[in-house]
Formats: sequence, C-alpha cells, structure tokens
Amino acid sequence: MRPVNPVESQKLTGDFFTRDVLAVAPELLGKILVCRVGEELLRYRITETEAYRGAEDLACHASKGRTARTEALFHAGGAVYVYFIYGMYWMLNFVTGRENEPQAVLIRGLEGFYGPGRLTRKLQIDRSFYDEDAAVSSRIWVEDDGFRPPYATGTRIGVDYAGEWKDKPWRFFVEGKEEDLRDHSIRRRKH
Repeated sequence: MRPVNPVESQKLTGDFFTRDVLAVAPELLGKILVCRVGEELLRYRITETEAYRGAEDLACHASKGRTARTEALFHAGGAVYVYFIYGMYWMLNFVTGRENEPQAVLIRGLEGFYGPGRLTRKLQIDRSFYDEDAAVSSRIWVEDDGFRPPYATGTRIGVDYAGEWKDKPWRFFVEGKEEDLRDHSIRRRKH
C-alpha cells in the first residue's frame, strides 16, 4: 500500500461527510485515519468500512429510534459515533449525511489492524470521542492524499439479526495484494 506522507495530505472537511453513506463508505478506503495518542499522531490507511443507512436499515442502530446512545447518529456528517460492545470493544463510526438523516460508516480495518475492536484499542478510542466533530477535532480526523485503491464489496459482518438487511453488499474493502496496491493508478472497482 502507498506509504503515508502527511505533507501530501489534506484534512477532510464536513462537506465530505454530509453525503449519503453509500458514497462516503467506499471513498474512505485509502484515506488516512489520524488519531492523537498522548503527544504522538498515529496515521493509518483505512482498508475496510461498512455502511449503515438510516432508520429503515434494521442493522443500523437508528432503527431502534433516537436515544441517548444513538443521538450522535442524528447529527450532521462528520460526527464521531462510538459505542461499546461485548463489554470490551469500542466501535468507531463516522456519521454521514445531513442532520436528522441517521447514517454512519463503521471503520472495520486499518492497514496493519484488522477488526474494529483491535483498531480502537490501538488508537485508544473510547467514550470520550462520542460526538466529536472530525472536521475540526485535534484528536481524530481523516486525511486524503489522493490514493484510491481498488476495492470490492461484501455483506456486512455480525448483523444476522437484521433480516434481509444482512444481505446488503455494504461492506467495502481494499482489494488485491499489498504490493499491487502500491500502484495507486489502479482504479478497478467491483460491485
């Protein structure tokens, strides 16, 4: 995969996130997640995402209604939505769309860290990040250096309870061997 060079990167603005989740989720692939841990800035390429789209999507937390837990989902795109599962893992999501249109992208993988619980542990993400605005935050944000890896889609993981919604191909992941991904001119997309 292309090495991360912060000099070539630009922080994503709120406009990037205030679009439909099915546009944002695949476009986050190859972008750089930046997280401040103490005095250090950690930068990792995003390699896997999942889209959750509104109250009608039974896999989306918004399908249970607006609650204290889900409030950030109803905010404008760019808000950070974190939640705790299995009594041990925080899940990192970026809200997308406009205010009162609950959608979010779960960050499932970063280069070198696969699994949403592992990456939040590495980045020390916890409840304190809830509803932080990634467009203006000094602790967490996303950068773009122009890298666009090829990607494939699949069904979402761990949402068997969601009926027909479990079969939506709304998981997006970087495709190919790591050495092939260094050539960012590859633009093949599978859908």
